[in-house]
Amino acid sequence: MRRMFRTLAATAALVCLTSTTALAHWVYVSNEKDDTVSVIDTETNEVIKTLQVGQRPRGITLSHDFTRLYVCASDSDAVQVWDVATDTLIHNLPSGADPEQFALHPDNKHLYIANEDDAIATVVDVDSRTVVSQIDVGVEPEGMAVSHDGKWAIVTSETTNMAHWIDTGTQQLVDNTLVDQRPRDAEFTEDDGELWVSSEIGGVVSVIDTATKQVTHRIEFAIPGVSKDRIQPVGIELTSDGKYAFIALGPANHIAVVDRTDDDKVIKYILVGRRVWHAALTPEEDKLYTTNGVSGDVTVIDVASLKAEKTIKVGRFPWGAAILPKDKIPQ
Repeated sequence: MRRMFRTLAATAALVCLTSTTALAHWVYVSNEKDDTVSVIDTETNEVIKTLQVGQRPRGITLSHDFTRLYVCASDSDAVQVWDVATDTLIHNLPSGADPEQFALHPDNKHLYIANEDDAIATVVDVDSRTVVSQIDVGVEPEGMAVSHDGKWAIVTSETTNMAHWIDTGTQQLVDNTLVDQRPRDAEFTEDDGELWVSSEIGGVVSVIDTATKQVTHRIEFAIPGVSKDRIQPVGIELTSDGKYAFIALGPANHIAVVDRTDDDKVIKYILVGRRVWHAALTPEEDKLYTTNGVSGDVTVIDVASLKAEKTIKVGRFPWGAAILPKDKIPQ
């Protein structure tokens, strides 16, 4: 009987472990005031662990094979590389001064980093841990994106008000696109035909034709009861089916929902936490997780209904988010 009980207990423990890893994704959230990264289980929507990282973590992303977590520790002047399986810091990359955001090339090897204080973009080989190139860009570079085909790296400069086009084959700056005041985030559409750039002070999102590198149109926002100067677009998330764009509107405390199939019209504003910075979609694109800096929490949005479902308390001033798919969670 005792042996049977032990067998049943072991089986129950295995089922519990399997259900957690089989059903849930992990959301990594950088908390810039606590110098931590919170990890949320999407099955329970609770924080299951907290990683102590470098100072003022902002940008956060995962390697394409999901074995490494990259964290921009801005005030530590470092990009930290964490082992996903063991939650241990492996090493720091030579990131340049004040790394803000970064983007990993599809080759899973070259990391493009925006260095705000030095007005440069640093390209690092993550395997050899060496700087491949440092490229002069505009003043206060912030946003970074790499096209899905790997041809272009984009840096947005907050003071110069430009999106800078870097040819990843030559690591040379080849063109600039003037956008509205204080550009923050940049995202390519799934076919790389368009580049979307948010302008925080300008209060708009510019849609740029990749072929011509010209702005084709701008998306504006108006929320009843919210003053226009509080509508400050930052993070952009685009669904892969080409249907929706989700825009974080900063101190307006809302996510704007843009219908990309209907001339990029704003169809809804979803109330979230205070000072929403960024957002991340689950792999199935059924849930959106927003990082709300001032309120210190994450809002879960159901994509089908376009409604906020839950608020999750994390660390102080959550900023960036990255999602580890359920099949990549370490056993």
